[in-house]
Parts: sequence; C-alpha cells; structure tokens
Amino acid sequence: MSAPDPSFAPTPEPPYWVVVFTSRRNGRDEPGYSRMADAMAALAARQPGYLGMESVRGADGVGITLSYWTSEEAIATWKAVAAHAEAQRHGRAEWYEDYVVRVAHVTRQYTMSGSTAKFL
Repeated sequence: MSAPDPSFAPTPEPPYWVVVFTSRRNGRDEPGYSRMADAMAALAARQPGYLGMESVRGADGVGITLSYWTSEEAIATWKAVAAHAEAQRHGRAEWYEDYVVRVAHVTRQYTMSGSTAKFL
C-alpha cells in the first residue's frame, strides 16, 4: 500500500462536512488574489473544526476549492470570521466573474486502494 497523496486532505471517517467553492476568476490582480488566498488558507487551518482543503484551478480561470469541516457550526463560525468576510467582499468586487458555494454532509468515503467496489 502506498503512502497517502499529500494533495488530498486527510479527512477522518465520515460523517463530516464539505464546502464546495466553484469560481471563475476574472484574471485581474493575480498577485493580490494569491496573497489573499494564501492568507485565507492559513487562517482557515487555525479555525476550530477545520479538517483540510483541496484546491485546483484550470487555465480558463475556473477553480474548485473543497474545505472540510467537522460540523455545520464550524462552517458558520468560519463564514463569520471578519478577515474571511473581508476576503469575500474583495472577491466579489475584484477577483471573481462568478461563483457558487455548496455545503454538503459527507456520509461515505472510500479510496482507490481501499475500495472493494467493483467498477464496470
């Protein structure tokens, strides 16, 4: 069995929660966006109930960030953090063409190496 991929958030056994943030960047102020994204990732990691994050962005500006949390309450607390609220305002005004936020309860997970499921 190989070591876990460090690109994947180390989540516990379910249940837990995930916030799916799908966005399209407008391409403006890349340095400012990168600084804010790094600051928010570091700040989120210090929040109670935070489990991890995974993020990708395509060349077309569409990105998906998944943040994992122990509870809906932890998500609500993170949403209310003043610096996070300020980053959201900047995002709407300066960096995003559009975005969608989805919140889901994870009830099951499995891995390629640990799955006994049969795929057709």
